[in-house]
Amino acid sequence: MRHFLTLADFSKQEILEILDIAKSLKKDLKAGKYSNLLERKTLGMIFEKNSTRTRVSFETGIYQLGGQGIFLSSNETQLGRGEPIKDTSRVLSSMVDLIMMRTHEHARLEEFAHYSSIPVINGLSDSFHPMQLLADYLTMQECQKDKNPIVTYVGDGNNMAHSWLMLAAKMGFELRIASPKNYEVSPDIYQKAREFAKISGAKLIVTNNPQEALANADVVTTDTWASMGQENEKEARKKAFKGYCITKDSMQLAKPDCIFLHCLPAYREQEVSEEVLESSQSKIFLEAENRLHAQKGVMVWLHQNR
Repeated sequence: MRHFLTLADFSKQEILEILDIAKSLKKDLKAGKYSNLLERKTLGMIFEKNSTRTRVSFETGIYQLGGQGIFLSSNETQLGRGEPIKDTSRVLSSMVDLIMMRTHEHARLEEFAHYSSIPVINGLSDSFHPMQLLADYLTMQECQKDKNPIVTYVGDGNNMAHSWLMLAAKMGFELRIASPKNYEVSPDIYQKAREFAKISGAKLIVTNNPQEALANADVVTTDTWASMGQENEKEARKKAFKGYCITKDSMQLAKPDCIFLHCLPAYREQEVSEEVLESSQSKIFLEAENRLHAQKGVMVWLHQNR
């Protein structure tokens, strides 16, 4: 049984296969053609963390593929009342065809997948956000930024930074991550990415200097400084991340045709300026749309490779 919990579990060829499906489905959709590749299939969507893009893109995606999504918030499942994950997993996987889970600790996803008899997809965990990275790489492909790019991530060493590490390590490009001291990426995840990089030839750089990291970058990306569940740290993080905001001046350190990405929601004048977000270099709304297409690619691929 194949699950989609982290890009670490997939080869470069498999990632490209998924994106090829996504591009084909996107092309068909733009032409007004709908595929029934998942006709009469049901996607169970477990949300222990709220979302806008994840819910709409998955629910729309399964519908466009001929299936149906069922939204399950933590308040609407027995998980919210303390039912063991292994029980919920075995029950739901006997009733639906795919599960998407958006949760807190990554270990919850791993346990759910262990007991599931159907594919489980990571809609987001505290450690990884692989669906977003597929959308990001699809955007890079469409903007012709996927051929030996230099990608710079400036900000918190969070699930987005970890997922960029895995994508770069699998695809073989140069990734620079600039974070303040005490907010760096997980050493264990960084080490795991470095092992993959030995095979792919990726160059992974972790630094506390955003200016050095931005030099000649093809892609610049960031994320909110305080993720969901870290609201009480906002003020402390604002102080720690001073100097890490992506501004017009920051972008001038990168290549002139560099593109800017952000998984959204974006907090203007914190991790990125309004000027950069609304510039021609910003591809954030193409990137957001590509969540729909990338996720359709994953669902179809998992169904075909069960």
